[in-house]
Amino acid sequence: MAAHTQESTSLPVRGSIRLVYAFSFGIAILTAAASAAGLLFPAAVYPTEELRRAFVPNDVVTLLIGLPILLGSMALAARSKPAGLLFWPGAILFILYNYLIYLFCMPPHAGYLLYLTLTAASAYTLIGLIAAFDMDAIQARLSGAVPERLCGGVLAGLGSLFLLRVVGIVAGSPNDLPETELAVSIADFLISPAWIIGGVLLWRRRALGYASGLGLLFSLSMLFIGLIVVMLLQPVMTAAPFDSAGVLVVTVMGLVCFIPFALFLRGAMAG
Repeated sequence: MAAHTQESTSLPVRGSIRLVYAFSFGIAILTAAASAAGLLFPAAVYPTEELRRAFVPNDVVTLLIGLPILLGSMALAARSKPAGLLFWPGAILFILYNYLIYLFCMPPHAGYLLYLTLTAASAYTLIGLIAAFDMDAIQARLSGAVPERLCGGVLAGLGSLFLLRVVGIVAGSPNDLPETELAVSIADFLISPAWIIGGVLLWRRRALGYASGLGLLFSLSMLFIGLIVVMLLQPVMTAAPFDSAGVLVVTVMGLVCFIPFALFLRGAMAG
């Protein structure tokens, strides 16, 4: 009972989040297993050259970025650091987005159930974690301490760009797309509304916008960083050519997100 009370009062949450911790640890274990299998047995896990080009470097990124940001967020939250709690949904969203792409791209095989489990568990954990937030307490802490209009505008703007990209693809020739690009478009279509809605709520200074803002900016920032690393690793680990123009474009887009994220984080830590 004492542990429960301490957990409830030291972080802006309502009730216990021990189940969320348990699910998050499970997601971390499954993520490590999925990435390790892809790196150790690439020919078996990814039966085509296109899949290996896309996902072998991505498995490295997942192990070096995705897994540490999830475990780091959980560790900070366990030490009663509010920033860790607000990072946590972003880390889960990063994993969810990643394995949505796997789910819609990979042909059915033994590992497919693992990707399905990861996406379902990530979605369930994300909803459970946000539902446990004490929205009013988070709003009271962050109101006036973070640049709501800048951060909300960037979230809504980038989310809209991702969504418009998908609309353009659907209006064009989606059947001509490589299967990996089509899977990314489906993931964008499913996740982009979260960035847009979160950005609008933050712009309008709503409690849910404050509660989700840092995590949403965090997930976008990590996705940009992850994509840059994947593009740098592809020519080293596969036969893919180096796409210097693509790296430059993604870096510039990432900077649009990195700066508001840093400003939000500074305000959250000072608020």
